[in-house]
Amino acid sequence: MDIIDIIAILITFSAVFSYFNYQYFHLPRTIGLMLSALILASGLIVAGQLGWDVKNQALIIARSIDFNRVLLNGMLGFLLFAGALNVELNELINQKWVVFSLATGGVILSTIMVGGFAWVVFDVLKFHIPFMYCLLFGALISPTDPVAVISILKTMHAPRSLETQMAGESLFNDGVGVVVFIVLLRIVTGGHGSGVEDALLLFAEEAIGGILFGLCAGYIAYQMLKRVDNYQVEILITLGLVTGGYTGANALHTSGPLAIVAAGLMIGNQGRSFAMSELTRKNLDTFWELIDEILNALLFILIGMEVLALEFRLQHLMAGLLLIPLVLLARLISVGIPFSLLRIRRSYGSNAVKILTWGGLRGGIAVALALSLPSGPTRGVILVVTYMIVVFSIAVQGLTIGRLMRRWEKTDYHQNP
Repeated sequence: MDIIDIIAILITFSAVFSYFNYQYFHLPRTIGLMLSALILASGLIVAGQLGWDVKNQALIIARSIDFNRVLLNGMLGFLLFAGALNVELNELINQKWVVFSLATGGVILSTIMVGGFAWVVFDVLKFHIPFMYCLLFGALISPTDPVAVISILKTMHAPRSLETQMAGESLFNDGVGVVVFIVLLRIVTGGHGSGVEDALLLFAEEAIGGILFGLCAGYIAYQMLKRVDNYQVEILITLGLVTGGYTGANALHTSGPLAIVAAGLMIGNQGRSFAMSELTRKNLDTFWELIDEILNALLFILIGMEVLALEFRLQHLMAGLLLIPLVLLARLISVGIPFSLLRIRRSYGSNAVKILTWGGLRGGIAVALALSLPSGPTRGVILVVTYMIVVFSIAVQGLTIGRLMRRWEKTDYHQNP
């Protein structure tokens, strides 16, 4: 099927599902879209079991979309830039130790714990998956997904400090998680040395190199914006920054996601304050909000439809059900330890860890990374388990975090300014 036809189908589904969600279901839009697509895909699977041919036609469409490539090399740069544009740098600096600890030590600690939990669960269920692949699963499922987190934050009306913690962590630990995953994958596939020094060098090249590249690209774009007072041209400059910056970072073997986050923070703060007129700021915000909404809609439709391309077995479902609470436990510990250490310097509400644990949503990036694993039985198991955790995270955690946050915030969530 031609790519134009696929895009037309996805946009049409997005429009129809958005309409029905707005009129009847009143769910957060991204969650409503994903659940609508999931229900449709499940209906097609049932229809296929009854002998109807519609499932095969839908399966052709689902399998013709390279989810990994579409998200990681297509949508992700735009979504990260749109998210980073709205993060206040001063507030982020104020929360720097929380964000830094969760985005580095928290991700690594969770990766190790989830890898250990997965190794035990898979062994009990007789999958016999090597420990390094369990660590890969830990690396892809541990980071919170900025796309999912930021889309839910828009509906929560969270305190500014809490919003910065959640958005900042998701923007950076996503990039760190992808880097950890890439390091482990290269070791597993023999693409890089397996020593600790080699792994640390590769990590530094991807993470630090990506941030530095993004700051340089962002600064060049900022200087261009200062010399122009035409919002059409300035929007094109930001588009060029995202597309060229992401591609350039990947070509230099640095982290594209971290590069775009760094560039987005610079343009959203320095550029917005000193290089744009009020008219440009208004149009730029409108443009990127629209891009964000459209791509989010397409992404969550794709997540829901991805169920068509998966092969579910009873053992896969059991593994997913066992690992959902264990992944949440690893998240609780990996958030709780940094907060316990940070409380030495400043106070946090007793419910801060609960909110960040339950609000740490997983999304399409985890599915895309799972799809990038080498083909084989191991990939199939990890993909199904990852998908189950992502659906639970978005549908259950995403639907309840706002209500739980309001309840916890009323009791004792007090954040220092």
